[in-house]
Amino acid sequence: MSVPTLRARDVVALDLPGRRLQWLVGNGGLAARECSACRIRVAPGDRVRPAHSHPNGEEVIYIIRGSGRVLVGSDVAPVDAGSVVLFPRGVVHMLHNTGSEEMEVVCFFAPSTGLENYVAHEDVDFPD
Repeated sequence: MSVPTLRARDVVALDLPGRRLQWLVGNGGLAARECSACRIRVAPGDRVRPAHSHPNGEEVIYIIRGSGRVLVGSDVAPVDAGSVVLFPRGVVHMLHNTGSEEMEVVCFFAPSTGLENYVAHEDVDFPD
């Protein structure tokens, strides 16, 4: 059996509102049955738009680089490199890069998901 591997630099990035997304596991990345994962890069000042939820599973994000804040439901919390955040099933969430450098984040999903399973919440934003 060969070891399933890939290099993130070889994965095509999707330009989505507020971020560049690369599917690392699932959706054209490594094949997995139970989970998926992507890497996103968020420019300074950008927000991952629209706020969204995942009705069929959970998401965990790990901040590799940068700083900002997350909205989870009605709660807002600061995040920076090393932060891990859980977005529970069905809960609206959003990420905002408030720092001066690009934010790099790895997002893990269980069960496996894709953009077709995101539910957009266009009317939700961070409180001022």
